[in-house]
Amino acid sequence: MEYMVPGSSVNGETQAILCCQCGTLIEPNPANTCVACLRTQVDVTEGIPKQYNMYFCKFCERYLQPPSTWVSCALESRELLALCLKKVKGLGKVKLVDAGFVWTEPHSKRIKVKLTVQKEVLGSTILQQVFVVEYIVHYQMCDECRRHDAQDFWRAVVQVRQKTSHKKTFLYLEQLILKHRTHTNALRIKECAEGIDFYYAQKQDARKLVDFLNTVVPCRYKTSQELISHDIHNNTFNYKHTFSVEIVPVCKDDVLCLPLKLSRSLGNLRQVVVCTRVTTALQLVDPFTAQVTELSSGGYWRSPFASLCDHRDLREFYVVQIEPVGDPKRNDATTTTKSKSGRHSNNSSSSASAGGNTAQKGVLADAWVVLCSELGG
Repeated sequence: MEYMVPGSSVNGETQAILCCQCGTLIEPNPANTCVACLRTQVDVTEGIPKQYNMYFCKFCERYLQPPSTWVSCALESRELLALCLKKVKGLGKVKLVDAGFVWTEPHSKRIKVKLTVQKEVLGSTILQQVFVVEYIVHYQMCDECRRHDAQDFWRAVVQVRQKTSHKKTFLYLEQLILKHRTHTNALRIKECAEGIDFYYAQKQDARKLVDFLNTVVPCRYKTSQELISHDIHNNTFNYKHTFSVEIVPVCKDDVLCLPLKLSRSLGNLRQVVVCTRVTTALQLVDPFTAQVTELSSGGYWRSPFASLCDHRDLREFYVVQIEPVGDPKRNDATTTTKSKSGRHSNNSSSSASAGGNTAQKGVLADAWVVLCSELGG
């Protein structure tokens, strides 16, 4: 008499066996049980909840990611699927094979996710099971929308001011802010008489804007805070912070009169100079010697001064003839093709042409100039 070993093959074909529970003919496996009987005895998804709650802010259309983070996710997106899987407890005990959304009505406030998991049961037998997890969506306002609705939504404000009669520096600053996208976290931007106010929900965002302003324009700032509320039991304080930024009231092409002590500290520079560039420092040019120097923001605030006239008081002249004079080795001035004079429009009876000194590639020269408006056609 010969005995057949379970799982042995005859003529290269695997022999079938009977299920020990229901007697169904099946292929041999370590449990000697069919899949239907295994599922009645073992539940792979045991310990995994099938229903969860999700909180959605309908004002900003964001979902709550515990404990306090709100994220923006579209329906049936990868971000929303990742957020749903993070809420499922017990996935570490099984192997996640597949996950996907089950279609539901958009107004049903239900999100269903179909999960496929595997787990080893009854002597190295791997059982795969598919189940659906349901998420019930509840409406809840986020902290930012709640403060906005209560008209108490900002926590920090940056007040940028420049005490000048024109907005030339602010137009330049606006382009830099748009280029570097430092306004993206601002809740509101309000224009005032002498500047702009930037409102933020967090103090860190306002601090970033102040640090950015210090790297692009010469300025100084002061900070203050106002107590809004105080919890005596937890010893917590709620403040509103204010950053007051003042930009140097000097713009490009302004004619300046430096204090005597400041002009001597800048290398015996003449007191009457022209501002040719405004960056983190003021670039000043002596129109008589073509000497170029830079004045830092700290140096200006130690000895502040005002402008004699701005670009609106200047008139354009055409350079007719140039005769270089002086030392040709100087290279601290820029090339000049048009000269600007500070002659006011009230002096219209004066001559249309005049002689003076200008700079061409750092070389002093005698220039003959003609007023642009009085040139013949």
